[in-house]
Amino acid sequence: MTATVVKAGEAVEAVKDGDTVLVGGFGMAGMPVQLIDALIEHGAGDLTIVSNNAGNGDTGLAALLAAGRVRKVVCSFPRQSDSWVFDGLYRAGKIELEVVPQGNLAERMRAAGAGIGAFFSPTAVGTPLAEGKETRTIDGREYVLEYPIRGDVALISAFRADRMGNLTYRKTARNFGPVMATAATVTIAQVSEIVEIGDIDPEVVVTPAIYVDRLVEVPR
Repeated sequence: MTATVVKAGEAVEAVKDGDTVLVGGFGMAGMPVQLIDALIEHGAGDLTIVSNNAGNGDTGLAALLAAGRVRKVVCSFPRQSDSWVFDGLYRAGKIELEVVPQGNLAERMRAAGAGIGAFFSPTAVGTPLAEGKETRTIDGREYVLEYPIRGDVALISAFRADRMGNLTYRKTARNFGPVMATAATVTIAQVSEIVEIGDIDPEVVVTPAIYVDRLVEVPR
């Protein structure tokens, strides 16, 4: 089985109104900007976006928010110096926010991909982020119960793919891509280049092809 190689516009047709979309990126590093631009043009709305940030500047995820397509953002860092789009929407009551500590964000998506029903984490104990959640003391330490985050679609960016869909990443751009790929029903990867099957050493594959459904080649 090989991944389907398509144009960005065709790839994002998988996104429907009301979907939960996992969007890779640590700030702009590893953000699938071309896929997001295609999603804006596609027109799906009422989306829940799960990402590390809530957009930077006026491009990528910030542009999707500015287009009014997002109902809720689940992220670790909603505010930074260039998050004026999200900041304005949130202050105007036009968007919902769920803040999730970064480690929990990654683990909740990893749990979804691994088939784990829930897990206990010490992060956020005693803070407003733990309010209303089940807690348990284990070996003298308090933990909070966290549930998996599953996506209908994941939009990620990788460095290289073969035509089967095996992915490698480049440095920091790797960030959430690997866990998001496992946690979504449909994974769409924007890659800098697509090579033939066998041209990537299996020992360096980070995301196996079984998790990747569609490839979009965007040369650097």
